[in-house]
Order: sequence, then structure tokens, then C-alpha cells
Amino acid sequence: MEEVKSKKEIPVKEKVMTFWDHLDELRWHIMRSLIAVVVFAIIAFVNRTIIFDYIILAPSTSDFLTNRALCQLGDWLTIDALCIKNMKLQIINISMSGQFLTHMYISLIAGFILAFPYVLWEIWRFVKPAMKESEQKYSSGGVLISSVLFLTGILFSYFLIVPLTVNFLGTYQVSASVYNQISLSSYISTVVSVTFAVGIVFELPILVYFLTKIGVLTPDFMKRNRKYMYVLMLIVAAIITPPDMFSQILVVFPLIALYEFSIGVSKRIYKKNLEELG
Repeated sequence: MEEVKSKKEIPVKEKVMTFWDHLDELRWHIMRSLIAVVVFAIIAFVNRTIIFDYIILAPSTSDFLTNRALCQLGDWLTIDALCIKNMKLQIINISMSGQFLTHMYISLIAGFILAFPYVLWEIWRFVKPAMKESEQKYSSGGVLISSVLFLTGILFSYFLIVPLTVNFLGTYQVSASVYNQISLSSYISTVVSVTFAVGIVFELPILVYFLTKIGVLTPDFMKRNRKYMYVLMLIVAAIITPPDMFSQILVVFPLIALYEFSIGVSKRIYKKNLEELG
């Protein structure tokens, strides 16, 4: 009887990607991200009235949701400084192409904000092959958490910090004889910079996670410097809010809660690092 020898399957070697292969892969991830941003930017561009009248310029009027809510809260607490009445900034355009370029700029910004979760997902897909299986498991959830934190920061800034900043800076006068006429570019720059800055600040837990993971940051360091961070937050809140303690608390309390949450994240990752080491 003839003996049949079983053939062992030869394992397929994983494809070793060269530098140019990685570069080509990165190029396609960037292209898909840009396409998503452009698609959302076009949607924002054709909805000019909604983007400008109901979103961008809305915080400059006393009819804005936050301004009306603060006014009602001020009446209830008998804090007149909280109430923003009869505020309508005189925003002017002083450049021939200013309004069109602003329209293009804001459309791109809106496109990026709306496409941000997808852009993060594309970044994760690019770095995923270099991760361990356990790292892939946790990082996939990090994409969702990062997106939620960023969009939460955007909304928090738009509905609270932007109205307070616009009201304070737009109505501030060094003399009664000096009137404020705000240029469109200046107004847009303030709104965008403040909104994006807070959106990035809300990514603090993610930054703390990675810095703790690689051993650069420890929860003890964050606890020791807690008082300095609180002072910094209070200074920022005092600059952008009306001169009363209540409005400062409205701004600084979520930032403090975010910092404390980041300490908790650092503590958990630091403990896990110690367990892995021994």
C-alpha cells in the first residue's frame, strides 16, 4: 500500500512594505480624508444662510440661545452682568473679496469639523498595522472618544465661551467717544480661534493617555501641578467673561472637571504600566 505523504502548507510571508509603499498608502489615506472634507465643505458652502446667519453670526446678537438663557439666569439670580441686552455688533467688510474669501474659509472649516471623525478613522487605519492586537482593540475606541471629545469642546466653546468672548471684546470701550466697528475678518478669526482652541483642549484626556502610556507623564505630576493649572484656567476665564464670579465659574468648572478626569485616566494607565512591568 502506497503511503501518501501529507503536504504541509507553507506559511505565507507577510508583505514587507518599503518606505515608498508606506508613502503611497499614506497618500491614499490623505486623499480620502481631503475628499471627505471637501464634500462637507461644499455642503456648507451651498447652505450659506444657515452657516452664517444661524451659526457664525448668531452669537453676536442678544437673541442667541445662550445670551437669552444667561439673561434669564441673571434676572433670577439678580446678577445684571450676566444679562446681555440689545447687543448687535456692527460687523463690516472692508475688502473687495473679503466676503467671498470668508465664505470659502468658513466652508472649509465647517467641512473639517464635520469630517473630523472620518479623518481620525483614516489616521487610525494607517497606523493600525503597526500596532499589537491588544493596542488595536483599545485604539479603535480611542477614535470614537477623540471625536466625541473634540466635538464636545467645539459645542461647549460655541454655546458658552464664544458668546461671552464676543460680548466682552465686541462691546469693550476705552472711551465713550470711541465706537466699535468690527471687521468681518476679525470677527471670524476670533470665533474660529476660540472654538478650535477649546476643541483641542478637550482632547487633553487623549494626550494624557498617550503621554502616560510612554512614561513621560505621571498622575503624581499632574496632582502636584493641579493648583497652577487651576490658576491658569481662572485667569483665562476672567479675561473672556464679564466681571462677575458666576460667569467665570460657568467657564472654568467644565475645564477643571476635564483636568480631573485626565488625572483619573493617567492614574489608570500608570497602574497598568506598573502591572505589565512586574
